Amino acid sequence: MDPPDSPLAHPDPWTHLRQFTVARIAIGRTGGSQPTAAILNFRHSHAIARDAVHAVFDTAAVSGPLHDAGISTELLGTNAPDRRSYLLRPDLGRELDFVSYEKLTELGKKSESWDLVIIVSDGLAAAATRHAAATIVPLIAELKEAGWRVGTVFLIPLARVKVQDSIGVLLKARMTLMLLGERPGLGTPDSLGAYFTAGPTLTSTDADRNCVSNIRPEGIPPAQAAAKLAWLLKESARLGLGGVHLKDNQPVIHGMVADPQPNHRFFVAHTQSPILNARTN
Repeated sequence: MDPPDSPLAHPDPWTHLRQFTVARIAIGRTGGSQPTAAILNFRHSHAIARDAVHAVFDTAAVSGPLHDAGISTELLGTNAPDRRSYLLRPDLGRELDFVSYEKLTELGKKSESWDLVIIVSDGLAAAATRHAAATIVPLIAELKEAGWRVGTVFLIPLARVKVQDSIGVLLKARMTLMLLGERPGLGTPDSLGAYFTAGPTLTSTDADRNCVSNIRPEGIPPAQAAAKLAWLLKESARLGLGGVHLKDNQPVIHGMVADPQPNHRFFVAHTQSPILNARTN
């Protein structure tokens, strides 16, 4: 932005509201136009968002911290052969490739059914996966303490939300949870979404899923997201409900929700409405 004392920049009366959001409000004006700094900032954020869509999934950056925590991982693939195909053909990212399908089929025959299968993908923002391990480690710890059977974490590049249904069916999982990069926004190129499905089937739809969105330090920090997901998953199992039928009635616990501060645009723990339904990324 142009400095406040610039003779050309006219401050906006909403300027004080900018402390509560990263949205582009109160950018001021220079004559009848936007300030040059605001235009350049917009173009910079737009370029970052475009780059985020085309970034490559660094699976080692996710598997490393998980292995350090004693959590095993397995690499899978979809029918999307490359990033371009993934973007132009969303259906390919919803399908397991042949090798992965065979691998999971055999695994499903040999292993007992799991309460939860966790999947991580780059989705539309590979940078978001840097928050995956910090979310998964405390989540698994809390669920195992409650007696849940949580299996291998599957890493699957170029995947869409729907692929979790096939994985869940093949492994006879009671629930599936998929963490993947959300569509980049202007200023949010690393937002991680967590989509879970209770009782996944091949005919499951978005109405059967629930989502905790905007997982990142400037949104919902990973530790908070893990606590929220653990509560939602346990509540879903207790009630036998999911999707639009599951409500977030968790009491607001001191320390559970961050104090309102700049960039914290969304707090699941404050909602008393149905949990956000997943968009098929």
